[in-house]
Amino acid sequence: MNIVIAPDSFKGSLSALNAGTMMRKAFEDEWDGFNIRVIPMADGGEGTLDTLVYSTNGKQIEVEATGPLGEKIKTVYGMLGDMNTAVIEMANIAGLPMVPKDKLNPLNTTSYGIGEVILDAADKGCRRFIVGLGGSATNDGGLGMLQALGVTFLDENNEVIEPYGHSVGKVRKVDFSTMKSIIKDCYFQIASDVDNPLCGPKGASYIFGPQKGADKQMVEELDQALKSYGEVIEQTLNKNVLNLGGAGAAGGLGFAFLLLNSKLESGAKLVAEFSNLAEAIHKADWVLTGEGQSDYQTLYGKVPSYVAKVAKQYNVNTSLVSGSLGKGFEKLYEDFISCHSITKGPMRLEECMIRAGELLYSETKNIARLLRAKI
Repeated sequence: MNIVIAPDSFKGSLSALNAGTMMRKAFEDEWDGFNIRVIPMADGGEGTLDTLVYSTNGKQIEVEATGPLGEKIKTVYGMLGDMNTAVIEMANIAGLPMVPKDKLNPLNTTSYGIGEVILDAADKGCRRFIVGLGGSATNDGGLGMLQALGVTFLDENNEVIEPYGHSVGKVRKVDFSTMKSIIKDCYFQIASDVDNPLCGPKGASYIFGPQKGADKQMVEELDQALKSYGEVIEQTLNKNVLNLGGAGAAGGLGFAFLLLNSKLESGAKLVAEFSNLAEAIHKADWVLTGEGQSDYQTLYGKVPSYVAKVAKQYNVNTSLVSGSLGKGFEKLYEDFISCHSITKGPMRLEECMIRAGELLYSETKNIARLLRAKI
């Protein structure tokens, strides 16, 4: 019996790979007649790099770059097995968890390090990039990244401005002719399910600014700054990008990528394509997926729902195994033949997270027993 196991991470407890490995062990311990294929999944956020490196027999590259507060940090990006594609997670370079709570302020953060990592990968031969935009600490409209790539930004006095959020509204002139020539040969696939425009009530500042430390007044100032910045760039390049869906992703980093040779795509879809998920499911008799918590929102573009929809195309049933089943989980039966929580009776969250591997193994083994009995 062919089984495909394609979980997302159980955030705070198990990576997608660790979860998949534990689920595989449960099947193998139950019966040696199962043929197991583990395909770790991700949605463009946390775990995307590890998942794609694993799935393509790639490797991680260590590099020094500029962190969100302008400090030098050690970070990593992935080089896939084709040796031509780099995977970059925004959260590893300018992520929100990297900024201490007492220093949260989008006026003082930068995306400069993203550009530095891109150049390092390009220097190593990569011309194709997959960039996950989840979890950013920035609201600089990609100003920092573009500066690192060589784009020139000047203020009203023709002075080069600093690559931080507080400089965005000062941009009066921009020159893309100074951008590193190698970037013109690069193609960027942007893994993001965010469809917000750059500015306005649904823009980067209003929707995501508060979680990055912006109060109401700062949100308004940031929004006006991004609008001014965006208009200067649009007039210079004769492009209409500011109001495109996804421009507001990662504090406007989506806007900056839309100025390059790029395409915004579903993170889960991207990971699935590189992992050959559809091909594996096509040969499967049953599919298992999972995540830390599932509820009715799982149906709206989350990894397990994506996996189940792929399986439906091939008339393969999918079981969902999650840390817990929350509000409205009954709606999940639209996509899943069965839904399982790994918790056993009343348990504190801390205990569930500590014992996640053990609990996941136990519940998966129950499913394995049922499937063996079905044969």
